[in-house]
Amino acid sequence: MEQLVARQAHNLEVARSNPASATKMIEKPPADGAFFMSGSDGLGQKSEVHVEPVGGSSGFSPTKKMSIHEDLLSTSHLIGFTLPRLHTGKNWYVDFFAYDPVSDGMKRKKYMLDRTRSRSDRRKLATLLISNLTQRLIKGWNPFVRNDSTRHLTPFAEVLQNYRDYVSALEVKGTLKGKTAYDYLSRVKSLEGYLDECHVGIRFVYQFDRSFIVDYLDYLILDKDVSATTRNNHRTWLSTFCSWLVERKYIDRNPCEDIHMLREKEKKRDALTASALMRMREYLNTNNRHFLLACMMEYYTFIRPDELRHIRIRHISVTDLEVTVPADVSKNHRERRVGLNKKVLRLMVELNIFDAPSHYFLFGENLKPGPAMTYLNSFRYEWKKMRTALRWPDSYQFYSLKDSGIRDLANAEGVVVARDQAGHSDVAVTNRYLKQGRAVPDSVKDFEGQL
Repeated sequence: MEQLVARQAHNLEVARSNPASATKMIEKPPADGAFFMSGSDGLGQKSEVHVEPVGGSSGFSPTKKMSIHEDLLSTSHLIGFTLPRLHTGKNWYVDFFAYDPVSDGMKRKKYMLDRTRSRSDRRKLATLLISNLTQRLIKGWNPFVRNDSTRHLTPFAEVLQNYRDYVSALEVKGTLKGKTAYDYLSRVKSLEGYLDECHVGIRFVYQFDRSFIVDYLDYLILDKDVSATTRNNHRTWLSTFCSWLVERKYIDRNPCEDIHMLREKEKKRDALTASALMRMREYLNTNNRHFLLACMMEYYTFIRPDELRHIRIRHISVTDLEVTVPADVSKNHRERRVGLNKKVLRLMVELNIFDAPSHYFLFGENLKPGPAMTYLNSFRYEWKKMRTALRWPDSYQFYSLKDSGIRDLANAEGVVVARDQAGHSDVAVTNRYLKQGRAVPDSVKDFEGQL
């Protein structure tokens, strides 16, 4: 032990006699003499550098002229630190200062020695500690920088832009649907709005942790007054985003894993009654027959609204009475074929749908066949206009047509037929669309039991 201490002490004496010979260390004081590492040969303007001895206050304080580049004094090029020193008194400890990238300034690091009772052992331990810390600092170690992954210190704004580029590229390649890409990018915009509005101090990606995410979700609930469903949708996206960060080594683990979902209310959507369906047909037959076609497609084919926007005329087979939903359009990325009701085909013929080129979208501008698909949420917009005119409740939605169609087909032909037409993997999924009606059946009222 004494030999090791002596050897370390000898190395310290060498360091004291020639502190800047092995590596170029410069200091820009004010306080304890912060050292900076640089690989420059030091040509350019001269500046004074104060070099403080290793191991504490010996009174030795040489001042030396060195040639350096002034632009290398910025913290973006250099790693700053002060040499470790021993402090004695009521408490014994070794401390030094190093550059903290989060606060963009020097931060103190302290090692207590009070557990060692003997004063001589404390000095020996301090000598070893100071020597080891000095060597590590000279080699570039920083206690405030995680060295296991340099990506942890990537600016968060840069990471968000990288994610935007990634999502846009997937959309162009067809791997990600346009609506999904739009939703993802809108979530990023909402997150940036939170950062700007609340002035949250997050500079680097590793600060994107569980506490930050919980605060953001609370902000959505308490300040933005969003529903539990909307909050849960943001939480789902955040988990997806964090998985993307983990895969690219920006963070070590997904901090969303133990953040729970909030309990949601039952979706406010009701199937249309038979009389409501009749009123809709009469209204649209007079005011907007192309939207009537969209409604009949939803009711009879169960094709999801976003999938319906992507259907082209060539996907419709008049001979087989089928509509093909391509894999790149389908929600589960699997091609499927659904039956085309003769009533729907008859309306298509009346609207001269098949006079358009086969590559045209079935629903383009003004919901007529065209080279460009109709805009996002166009069905919902037209539905809202009709619902206002008919004075329907908000629980009647465009997607209610699918609920109504599944209900009526299941009652007429059985739940298995409805399952296959809807493309569900299991009857249990189909049963979710078959909600119990609010009115009590007369058969229950007239039932004669054995009691």
